[in-house]
Amino acid sequence: MSFATNCSNQDRAVRVKRSRIDGYGVFADEAIALGAKLGALTGEAISVAEARRRAQGRQRIMLVELSASRAIDATRSADAMRFTNHSCSPNARIQVQDGAIEFFALRDLAVGDEITVAYGATHHEGRLACRCAQPGCSGWL
Repeated sequence: MSFATNCSNQDRAVRVKRSRIDGYGVFADEAIALGAKLGALTGEAISVAEARRRAQGRQRIMLVELSASRAIDATRSADAMRFTNHSCSPNARIQVQDGAIEFFALRDLAVGDEITVAYGATHHEGRLACRCAQPGCSGWL
């Protein structure tokens, strides 16, 4: 599966394709400047308790906690940004504000660069090996 997408939630042209990091990733399909908004992520609004229940025993999930009580499950989302992989040396960041989940470039991105973010705390709780292969990799998610 490799496809270009310009969903309504994408501010920049991106392509979803196989990633050397894990499964599928999202890649810049145009040059992107530092600080540019890349796109947004939407999904099913659920409670954090439900998000944590859904995460149990699953390796691949697409959940973002918005607050202590609210989360978004992007598993069925059509947004390309749901394929953003983790890196210990990310080139983008996730910003969660007022219920919106948005992605911004941390440096200039060239066509073909895989867009990565630092996931922060995850349901894996340090038990899943990190595959980013970046210098200084923490080794675990």
